[in-house]
Amino acid sequence: MKINEVAKLSNTSVRTLHYYDEIDLLNPKSINSSGYRIYDGENIKKLQQIMFLKEMDFSLKEIKSILNDKNYNEEKAFLNHKDLLIKKRNRLNSLINLVDKYIQGENIMSFKEFDMSEIETTKAEYKKEVKEKWGSTNAYKQSKKRTSSYSKEQWEKINSENNRIFSSFADIRHLDTSCERAQSLVTEWKEFINKYYYDCNNEILSSLSEMYINDERFKKNIDKFGDNTSIFISKAIKHYCK
Repeated sequence: MKINEVAKLSNTSVRTLHYYDEIDLLNPKSINSSGYRIYDGENIKKLQQIMFLKEMDFSLKEIKSILNDKNYNEEKAFLNHKDLLIKKRNRLNSLINLVDKYIQGENIMSFKEFDMSEIETTKAEYKKEVKEKWGSTNAYKQSKKRTSSYSKEQWEKINSENNRIFSSFADIRHLDTSCERAQSLVTEWKEFINKYYYDCNNEILSSLSEMYINDERFKKNIDKFGDNTSIFISKAIKHYCK
């Protein structure tokens, strides 16, 4: 299959598949004489695994480390994901039943159907299991060590600086992402991560740019500074890393 066919099959953008190739997360089987990326069954299977792990809130860097580990247990990962999907389905069925009761005129004072705690707990458990077995990166260890030592006052300073940088990005999101101001802010953001969390090289920074737009938690947090700020930052980082 050509890249556009894979993108259509998986409801993934061609740009995303290009990026996966760039960071060696998902390389095509071959490139034909016309320069088209060609994918086979094994590539499609690996793309499914990537999407499953993203569903469990792993970053692309963590997913790459997990899938490259010789101890990765594919069957166990699929069983865990099936369990998570069943819990999500049960929650949706409960919400549908609640809506039906409202349509029928019943006055239902119930909120348990909206509860996400079981799903979030399951996701956290599986993520912890995978992280302990396959996803223990140096950056993760370094970040955990640094952040555990910060006082309340230090966290307030870190959050204030974090918000200032994101606000600055939001203020110029109408400009070109390659402009001097945008690139200067990317440098500032990289130095911020280096200072307070872990040694952030361009590979990690590039992975973060993808996470800012594909992980709804990060996207929502960044976009509160201004609509599409996450997209602007992601594009600015990608230009910087090139």
